[in-house]
Amino acid sequence: HLAESGGGSVPTGGSLRLSCTLSGHTRSSDCMGWFRQAPGKQREGVAAAYNDGDGTVYADSVKARFTISQDSAKNTVYLQMNSLTPEDTAMYYCAAVIDPYCADGYCCRKGLREGDFAYWGQGTQVTVST
Repeated sequence: HLAESGGGSVPTGGSLRLSCTLSGHTRSSDCMGWFRQAPGKQREGVAAAYNDGDGTVYADSVKARFTISQDSAKNTVYLQMNSLTPEDTAMYYCAAVIDPYCADGYCCRKGLREGDFAYWGQGTQVTVST
């Protein structure tokens, strides 16, 4: 189970912090990340973290604006989003990789591939107004 929180509505230039906690698994996540889907568009990867945040992956569109961090002890991942624009408006989904094959970020190092993430949250809405 993945529980997300932190979505909301902000004006352009604003900030939001998303949180996501994984529970109900005996094995800790091998990678946790965020994807987003805007109306009428395909879901896209935003960022992912592994090895307690020592390893991170970002989509080019959010580099330098978003920061992902991970607290493995709490099975929690955070996404700090700054300098938000209307183009960031979307439903944001937390996702987790729990697979020994993907340990030490083996899978996430290759990029934000939806197929690697077997566990998904319900999503939290982020809306950025002009």
